[in-house]
Amino acid sequence: MSPITSLDTLVFIIYFIAVSAYGIWIYRKRKSATASSSHDYFLAEGSLTWWAIGASLIASNISAEQFIGMSGSGFKIGMAIAAYELMAAATLIVVAVFFMPVYIKQRIYTMPQFLEQRYNRSVATIMAAFWLALYIVVNLTSILYLGAIAISSVSGLGLVPCMVFLAAFAIVITLGGMKVIGYTDVIQVLVLVIGGLVTTWLALNMVASLDGGSGVVHGFSVLTEKAGGHFDMVLARDNANYMDLPGLSVLLGGMWIANLSYWGCNQYITQRALGADLPTARKGLLFAAFLKLLMPVIVVLPGIAAFLLHQNGSLGSGMLVNGELNTDRAYPVLLGLLPTGLKGMAFAALTAAVVASLAGKANSIATIFTLDIYKKRMDPEASERKMVWIGRMTVVVSMVAAFLIAPFMGIDKKGGFQYIQEYTGFVSPGILAMFVMGFFWQRTTSAAAMFATVGGFVLSVVMKFLPGFMDLSGLAAIGFAAPNAAGVYEMPFLDRMMVVFIAVIIGMVIISLVWPRREPRPEERVEPSMFRVNPGFIAGSAIIMAMLAAVYWVWY
Repeated sequence: MSPITSLDTLVFIIYFIAVSAYGIWIYRKRKSATASSSHDYFLAEGSLTWWAIGASLIASNISAEQFIGMSGSGFKIGMAIAAYELMAAATLIVVAVFFMPVYIKQRIYTMPQFLEQRYNRSVATIMAAFWLALYIVVNLTSILYLGAIAISSVSGLGLVPCMVFLAAFAIVITLGGMKVIGYTDVIQVLVLVIGGLVTTWLALNMVASLDGGSGVVHGFSVLTEKAGGHFDMVLARDNANYMDLPGLSVLLGGMWIANLSYWGCNQYITQRALGADLPTARKGLLFAAFLKLLMPVIVVLPGIAAFLLHQNGSLGSGMLVNGELNTDRAYPVLLGLLPTGLKGMAFAALTAAVVASLAGKANSIATIFTLDIYKKRMDPEASERKMVWIGRMTVVVSMVAAFLIAPFMGIDKKGGFQYIQEYTGFVSPGILAMFVMGFFWQRTTSAAAMFATVGGFVLSVVMKFLPGFMDLSGLAAIGFAAPNAAGVYEMPFLDRMMVVFIAVIIGMVIISLVWPRREPRPEERVEPSMFRVNPGFIAGSAIIMAMLAAVYWVWY
């Protein structure tokens, strides 16, 4: 692994200065144009264009768990892991058509605000606490820790200094508010796409050289030939990785629960579009869906290439940590092999992805805490200026908390991407059920929502530990159980999410029928006209779905 040179450092410094200067310019422009207000700070209300919304969605989503964790999963599992990215493109279309009209009609600024309007304050407060804990303990910590590992591997700096740098950089951007985050994310996305494609280009060229050839086309041909098993998009039941990606569940089952919950009911994501009008929000989500189709090329292909290169001994001991194979090393090792100058660009791309996600997550934490807990529970008379100040303090406190607890979470032991997916899966089914029922069935009661909030989590935990008390091997014949590393049959977590979601829906229907609720307010009523889309959106959606169908048709 070649060291970072002065040219690499210069490229990185140019990126750092460009993002910082642009952020300061946006902040000063916003500050001079409008008075300080909490909604402007948290949501950049009415000021983000569709391309800024789409870019910010992707910049906030693509982070260390993709560059490091998903590349590592590409090394271990193959292209099948790209289902999270590909299905996300389809999910974004669903969210744009069916979720955003409801949010925008009711002028929703936070997810707990919707729950309070639709159900009651108790449901909203419990879910606000759930989200804050999830965002800090699972998401913020994993992004910070995995990002620091990668940057440490490339730069040679210690893990702690890298964590401090990433946290401080993200705090500076976040303190400027959502408008600064949204527009700096445009630069971040540009950098991460260019830098990511450069890394993919290098990896495929290295693969091509294995049989004396050159070029990315030849490299891809060699990769599909010599690592053909890594291009199976739907895994068979006897595949060693079936527990992570259980066959057709990635197309018809739990993958939809994970994606709809993430893209449609997640403050961290929807916050980018909540301050816009419906046409602008929909265009932004569609743009994000197109960008999503690039992600397998940028983050999964390098992992598969690293697998083949490792098999051929081209990476030496780079994939080993303390003598053991660590798949999360795939992307950092490839970065270390980039030539001078390009390494600085790829290094900047990785930093851009991590910082953008940290900033977005921290802003969402601040938004939920300030608007849904502090303003409503602690200081109802708080001024606009004070709420902005509280939001900024929350950003700093949450980042410090993530910094302190990240090393103790075992994030690098399981595989970063799978760590995040499984642990968020404990709450995703209940959250999605609560929102979908709240949208489309007016008889859903507050008691039913409380059941989804608590019961969904409890049921997920029970099913996680069920194999310790019950033999599930009988479910293997229908693909709903597989042996884990210890040989014990358990249900793959994506299937578990689907089962919990169905159970919660059934429970909510029963509870709602037993305890009827008040009559819905006019703004809660869903009209078919809300879901009409223009021809341009239909055409863009059709192109995306055709591309997804082609990928699965070729590599099914």
